[in-house]
Amino acid sequence: MAGLEGMEQPRPRSDPAAARWGIPGPDPDTAPAPRAPAPRAPVFAALGPVGDPTLGEVRLPSRPQSAGIARRLTAAVLLGQWSLTPQLAEHAVLLVSELVGNAVRHTGARTFGLRMLRRRGWIRIEVRDPSRGLPCLMPVQEMDTSGRGLFLVDKLSDRWGVDLLPRGKTTWFEMRIADR
Repeated sequence: MAGLEGMEQPRPRSDPAAARWGIPGPDPDTAPAPRAPAPRAPVFAALGPVGDPTLGEVRLPSRPQSAGIARRLTAAVLLGQWSLTPQLAEHAVLLVSELVGNAVRHTGARTFGLRMLRRRGWIRIEVRDPSRGLPCLMPVQEMDTSGRGLFLVDKLSDRWGVDLLPRGKTTWFEMRIADR
């Protein structure tokens, strides 16, 4: 189900529904695959001092170049840290790029936040900005050259929405994953 279902009632971070998206601790039953990527620290060291979006919100400057940083962070987390499938990572990277692009182009903010959460069977990626202007899913025509961002989010994610905050909003999407 996609859309803005949760939009009317923002969920504060202390809400139990938001808490269930907390990052689980290491699972001793899940051994790394034989071709496991490099340990976590080098993955994020290569991205510079931006931080780990699975531990908390990473703040990025509201510039077009930040979309590339957000894409690399997403790929590093989904492929390197969470060992998810390349296709799922490719879709998530595209959707992050769209949400970040919207935050950069349409909010007038100086910064935005990126956060990635995982729980059994799901991942959730959030982009937070200080604007309370709501994104709008527009009809898309075959020859349209812009305005396809939320259309892609709607088609490639399992759920998406917007949570209004006292100062701004969080636009998010969720995707089902196969847990081992």
